[in-house]
Amino acid sequence: MHEASLMNDLIHQLQKIADAEKAERITEVHVWLGALSHMSREHFTEHFETAAKGTFAEGADLKITVSDDPDDPNAQTIILEGVEVETGGP
Repeated sequence: MHEASLMNDLIHQLQKIADAEKAERITEVHVWLGALSHMSREHFTEHFETAAKGTFAEGADLKITVSDDPDDPNAQTIILEGVEVETGGP
């Protein structure tokens, strides 16, 4: 259940970015997974793909950095680091 909430929040953030950029779709998503976030690269990818189905983010390439530093102040978090979008015109 925790993962569903995280993914819904992420999809909502991506929607806001897409709207602000007048994007047709999200093509790439860069995330940072804290060492204590309880998310592996594979686990995150699986949940993201499920949450993104039928949205502007479906099929986006994921660029995932996984931290191994449990002492990092963000060790328990997942951080959206960047997004690439596709727009309809110039």
